[in-house]
Amino acid sequence: MRHGIRASVESYSIKKLEPLYHFRRTVGLSEASTLLAKVQACLELGDLDGIGIPERTAVECYNRDDCFSAWRLRDWLEKVRSQLIEGGTVIDRPSPKSGDAGEDLTEWQQKIAVLVGGLTHDVPLDKEEQTAEQRARWILAHVLDWHRREDKSAWWEYYRLSDLSADDLLNERAGLSDLTFLRTMGGTAKAPIHRYSFSPQDTDLRGGEDLRMLGGAKFGRVEAISSEDRTVDIKKRRDTADVHPEAVFAHQVVDQQVLAHALVRLGEYVAANGLLGNGPYQTARDILMVAAPRTGGEGLKGTDETSLAAAMRMAPHLSGGVFPIQGPPGAGKTHIGARMICVLAQRGKRIRVTANSHKVIRNLLDEVIEAAEELGISVQSIQKVTEEESDLPRLQFTTDNAALFAAIGTRCQVAGGTGWLWARPEAFQSVDVLFIDEAAQMSLANVLAVSQAAESAILLGDPRQLEQPMQGSHPEGTDASALTHMLGGHDTLQSDRGLFLDETWRLHPEICAFTSELFYESRLHSRPGLELQIIKSTSRISGSGLRFLPVAHHGNQSSCPEEADAIRDLVAEVLRSNATWTDREGIEREIGLDDILIIAPYNAQVFEIQERIPGGRIGTVDKFQGQEAPIVIYSITTSSYLDAPRGMEFLYSANRLNVATSRARAICVLIGSPAVFEAECRTPRQMLLANAFCRYLEMAAELDSYIMPAPE
Repeated sequence: MRHGIRASVESYSIKKLEPLYHFRRTVGLSEASTLLAKVQACLELGDLDGIGIPERTAVECYNRDDCFSAWRLRDWLEKVRSQLIEGGTVIDRPSPKSGDAGEDLTEWQQKIAVLVGGLTHDVPLDKEEQTAEQRARWILAHVLDWHRREDKSAWWEYYRLSDLSADDLLNERAGLSDLTFLRTMGGTAKAPIHRYSFSPQDTDLRGGEDLRMLGGAKFGRVEAISSEDRTVDIKKRRDTADVHPEAVFAHQVVDQQVLAHALVRLGEYVAANGLLGNGPYQTARDILMVAAPRTGGEGLKGTDETSLAAAMRMAPHLSGGVFPIQGPPGAGKTHIGARMICVLAQRGKRIRVTANSHKVIRNLLDEVIEAAEELGISVQSIQKVTEEESDLPRLQFTTDNAALFAAIGTRCQVAGGTGWLWARPEAFQSVDVLFIDEAAQMSLANVLAVSQAAESAILLGDPRQLEQPMQGSHPEGTDASALTHMLGGHDTLQSDRGLFLDETWRLHPEICAFTSELFYESRLHSRPGLELQIIKSTSRISGSGLRFLPVAHHGNQSSCPEEADAIRDLVAEVLRSNATWTDREGIEREIGLDDILIIAPYNAQVFEIQERIPGGRIGTVDKFQGQEAPIVIYSITTSSYLDAPRGMEFLYSANRLNVATSRARAICVLIGSPAVFEAECRTPRQMLLANAFCRYLEMAAELDSYIMPAPE
């Protein structure tokens, strides 16, 4: 529609266009909406008896109206087209294209179809009637084509973004618009690095993304981006060195065939041999079955045993299969994982480390170096990187796959690389133990693909924090991360299925009480001594725990000047009060700007706050995962649930609320409009999301509004 006509309507939704072609529905939208919401709620609750004749009739009529409306819309558009042509306008019809799949794609789909049939021939359609083994085979069968579905969605997104104007890209998180060339920052004559400024806007660009211009042509790569200065450095291509576009967008379709083929090899093995029993692909089969860790009879954790002691004790006893470790905020999963690696390396085990990014892998390898020095043992590591890098005393780098494989078990005990490396056929069972960091952000499909390289896998992560990035639509059960799959519908790992790190080294007990109740089934507690963490101040921020500062505003979506002003005043008030911070060791010192972490859900709000607090630690939830501060301030930004630019799922995301509030060591301040806590929920899912915010409000002390006096 958007490319066919221009109409004076709020959106090009078919329901907004119906008055133009005089279509009248048999069931009013208001009435239908109410009945459809009831049907959706009944389906979510499994209450099929609650769907009566009025609801069934409404669904049938609503769907029939949609069909007839689309028919009438088509006829009306043809009439408009004919009138324009009669008036002399030339309007060519697009040439029809074949809808047939390419030969390669058809061959792949046929191969997958045969495997799906072999894996699911005896699996009941009703999930309730499936055994655990049948359910695991069903998930494997339907995860086999995961990468093709992801690629298809990625290409759809490319075509959508390519069709957008510069104005449209201003509102796209994958884009940057209103670019102004500033100067050359380096590079070469053929491939210069150019700096551009951009206007305030919400963007997901963080650096390293491949960029395209309006229309989709390749442009360059993001070398660096500063949300505070609103500048982006772009490394150009030879053919774009002299081109300065008004807007760009990030898009890349990564070749995932190596991962897809690894899944097929797993599927072929299971189709021929089944899921049970010993043999190859033990790790993948145990993941699918959500099997208990194979520890040779060792208990997972003693009553008075710390998580670190339990993990280091069990590491040498792993005998194949999977061992998941869930690490809530501040629980030290990287600390524990690195020391498990050291214990295994000391026992002569070959270890590999993988994650979704080179940065995460490097972070764990750096921790391994630190742990080895602490334990007084020698551990040598090697990492596969994309660009040449100088070796470090305990860490080597290579860009060559063969060199890395040759180093494993000879001069290096630990090897790091992304999934593309470990899913290769030559990596099959090349090491003893695989560590997957941030396993809650790696899809089940990719973890199954890379698990082929090791006899055992240790999954580190937390599904209750940021979730895995995913574009496609996938069958139920195949759309989860590996660690979410292992949780089996619970919020925390069950005591017989892995290790839940139940002690945080960060959160004051008052903050931990909220975090534990809402996100971790009340199993998380603060380490002794954290009750000493406190802010002493004559400002409104004093003591410890949760705070709420109400700021009334209306109509704000992704930016809110009113909240930005309130945050500026609150921070200035704290700094002018000579506030002090006492840590868990009882050491007291003065609070500085670096001790205050300011988080917003949207980059546009980050810009608003940065303009008011230059030099502050300000960013989105994604930027600050893993970081902490004595004081955390979270700006909700959006005026109400109706104003949410990315819907209720994003605004009320429990995972993002968990990450934001759990950065705080002593005090967390939520700043927002009271209307946010008055959401009109239509489904049990929406009620669950809003409840987390409402519970925060119940547990928080409300701060008084305050107008900061002008400096003398």
